[in-house]
Amino acid sequence: MTMDARQLAAKVGEAMFASDRASREFMQMELVSCEPGRAVMRMTVREEMLNGHAICHGGLIFTLADSTFAFACNSHNKVTVAAGCSIEFLKPGKAGDVLTCEGVEQALQGRHGIYDMKVTNQRGEVVAMFRGKSAHIQGTVLPEGTA
Repeated sequence: MTMDARQLAAKVGEAMFASDRASREFMQMELVSCEPGRAVMRMTVREEMLNGHAICHGGLIFTLADSTFAFACNSHNKVTVAAGCSIEFLKPGKAGDVLTCEGVEQALQGRHGIYDMKVTNQRGEVVAMFRGKSAHIQGTVLPEGTA
């Protein structure tokens, strides 16, 4: 039985998340969904994530967006890494906020892709926007023939 693209993306997401200790254990993120060219992740801002202004450290919001980017761009079962990215912080995250990041593929041509991540809080307010450029390198996330 051959997996369709949606099933494959979900399996890729499960496999990557199982071995992604930084996102899963350290950051305590949740992989909400992984679909072809799209991923959604979530994390709660904890007290230990606050900076000297008592708001979520920007690097940790960046990490949520970067992790979401990784799941979205690897969803096609081709090992893919970041070639570049940028982020714009629009609103602070506060202790207890539940941040959700949705990443969506905008373009995929040859070895490169462009992905946009939107980080929102539980009120639907946009906290940050992140754009990443991906580069496909050799290999697959799941072994050939799994798909």
